[in-house]
Amino acid sequence: MKITKLYPFVAILALSALIFNAHAQLPDKVGGLIRADRTAANISKTSSPHDALMSIVDKESTLYVPSPVNAINYLNNRPNIPDVMTWQPNFALVSKSLDWGVTSGPMEFQKMGAIKRYGQYLTVWRRDRKGNWKIHIRTEVENYGKAPKSDLVYYEPDDSWYLKHRSKVRLQQREEVVTQSDELFSTVLKANNEAGFNEFLADDVRYYYPWEAEIEGKKNVLAFLKKKRIEITTDPSGVGRAYSGEYAYTSGTATVRSKEKVVKFNYVRIWQLKDDYQWRVIVEMMFER
Repeated sequence: MKITKLYPFVAILALSALIFNAHAQLPDKVGGLIRADRTAANISKTSSPHDALMSIVDKESTLYVPSPVNAINYLNNRPNIPDVMTWQPNFALVSKSLDWGVTSGPMEFQKMGAIKRYGQYLTVWRRDRKGNWKIHIRTEVENYGKAPKSDLVYYEPDDSWYLKHRSKVRLQQREEVVTQSDELFSTVLKANNEAGFNEFLADDVRYYYPWEAEIEGKKNVLAFLKKKRIEITTDPSGVGRAYSGEYAYTSGTATVRSKEKVVKFNYVRIWQLKDDYQWRVIVEMMFER
């Protein structure tokens, strides 16, 4: 009798496990990038942050520390990086061409004998010739670590057709289009901050600002800037675009004015070409330089 009564219970457990695994399973394309990021995070936890970063950089990688530096040169000089560092992606996307991606998420870091600190990281990735994901640029911003943990949000690319350009000139022209969008954004910001952010931020933008929890949604970003009386002007200098064309990044310097002070910042923006053929910022990180 006892064995008979256990059968339904065992069946429920088995079904629950299947449901959990189905929800935990990641799509193949963006899943590969998420796993690469998580693998590096695990190396950081089990070995060291230095070993973790060395495993995902090459001679073309750039780290912002907070100024941009060549990652290999920086890490080979055994920098004064944290003794302990953990991170976990809560946002990820991959381009249709599978050569370009983005992850971001919360992080914790600590020097031995010092208090634990918190922040947010943002990584733009690219595939090398062997198909391995490597850091293109990585930035970080510090906060108080008080925000509740958010679920992983990811964008799996579809299989729709995209134009495969071969000309280096044409590929450079496509990057210039993104630069022009950022330059226009910067021009509007100088005239009217609210108008600039309202026009160029995507509705579902994720915004990272020093000592603030992750801000999600354009309305919340605008409310934050208004509440803090912050005015931002930017000057773009860097750009990169996925081969398939639907995602890009820009980087540059910024001047942030508040009622208390004026601070010099760097910024990185992740752009998406929306259905209306307009470029919109889906991620922005501001950090002091």
